[in-house]
Amino acid sequence: MKSPVTITIAGHRFSLRSDEDEKVVKEMAAHVDKSLRELQKSTRTADTQSLAILTALQITEELWKERRLHAELRKKVRDKTRALVQMIEREARV
Repeated sequence: MKSPVTITIAGHRFSLRSDEDEKVVKEMAAHVDKSLRELQKSTRTADTQSLAILTALQITEELWKERRLHAELRKKVRDKTRALVQMIEREARV
């Protein structure tokens, strides 16, 4: 069931509804706010729309990197599992 949550990003309050736990939503909002403020400092850009787009791209880059790492890990686990199954099957035949 969706619960109401109020978050603040870049000084703007947003009210939304989410299936996630309120604490998790606030942690996500804090991550977005921190990323936006860091970009604002490093680029010295005051335009909120540009900062929002750059922040979205940065967080998307983080997400894609994690997805790649996850896919690589899944492949390693799958390969190790196959190797173990083959080894067990070989030993069972002996």
